[in-house]
Amino acid sequence: MYENPKLLLDPSASIEAGQFTWRSPSNLAIIKYWGKYGTQLPRNPSLSLTLAASCTDTMLEYELTENTSGQIDLDFFFHQEENDAFRTKTLAFLESLLPIFPFLKQLKLTVHTGNSFPHSAGIASSASGMSALALCLCSLEDALFGTLPEPNDFDRKASYIARLGSGSACRSIFGHAAVWGETAAVSGSSNEYATPIGDLIHDQFKDFHDDILIVSSHEKSVSSSAGHALMDGNPYAEPRYAQARTRLNTLLDAMKAGDLETFGKIAEDEALTLHALMMCSNPSYMLMQPGSISIIEKVRQYRAETGNPVYFSLDAGPNIHLLYPGDIVHEVRAFIDEQLLEHCENGYVQQDWVGEGPEEV
Repeated sequence: MYENPKLLLDPSASIEAGQFTWRSPSNLAIIKYWGKYGTQLPRNPSLSLTLAASCTDTMLEYELTENTSGQIDLDFFFHQEENDAFRTKTLAFLESLLPIFPFLKQLKLTVHTGNSFPHSAGIASSASGMSALALCLCSLEDALFGTLPEPNDFDRKASYIARLGSGSACRSIFGHAAVWGETAAVSGSSNEYATPIGDLIHDQFKDFHDDILIVSSHEKSVSSSAGHALMDGNPYAEPRYAQARTRLNTLLDAMKAGDLETFGKIAEDEALTLHALMMCSNPSYMLMQPGSISIIEKVRQYRAETGNPVYFSLDAGPNIHLLYPGDIVHEVRAFIDEQLLEHCENGYVQQDWVGEGPEEV
């Protein structure tokens, strides 16, 4: 879609060294993406809330390289330390992008990146990390060639590039909320990139909190990539994809109307469906832990007793996302302290909320 062999620097031109820095957030899918095909394309559309506090800062430095091998010249630093594992992964990603950014092999690149949350906290950082890098690459292209002057074109290409690195990362490019995947419910939606829907939703959801209760920070027994692959043989895969499309339509109507109860029911049903699909895979596996179940039961009891619209979600792991509107933040934080912290590893909670999307810093 974006391949352009003409994006090459004139070797005789004088290119000054420079840098770009982007801060990009993670996101939480309410309608889950689970199952893919082709190159990071989704089997069903998903809808996410963009977070604010859980983010990645990435600086991309560049200068003309003296390396004539035709290979990408890359140094990589994670929290000020060289990281060979991340460098290898990032280098493979950049090399896969050479049909889109052929000029990368003409530059010496240095990436400095870090997260606002502990890397071992069990909060997925691929969405924030890959979206931040994609934004830096698009800034670099525009600076060198002037090809992305329109903000909408810039964001769409950044979302496309981010998707190639991590499917969910394409949604982090946009503030408040985004849909990724073709659906008649959202004009212009695509499997290739995400579409912002912040203008479609009730303001109530732009003031939502997401407190992430870290039940375990240990590495998952089954990676998300492996989990996606297991959907290919899952007997419930096709009904699931149809269910996701139906739920997305219902959820979008609820978010337009400010219907918290419908939003919460779908958020919880989607989280449990995701984990049910894991249990129905072959081989089957389970990522929820006893602490996850205990928190879910206490959240349901708290909601029944107080009437407060507090709901749970999960990503592909054991940690619980607690979702609620901002006007009850003090009550909910007290509930967390009194009843839920005992189930969190080292009492750790990442306090987050719906944000306005990435920013260049």
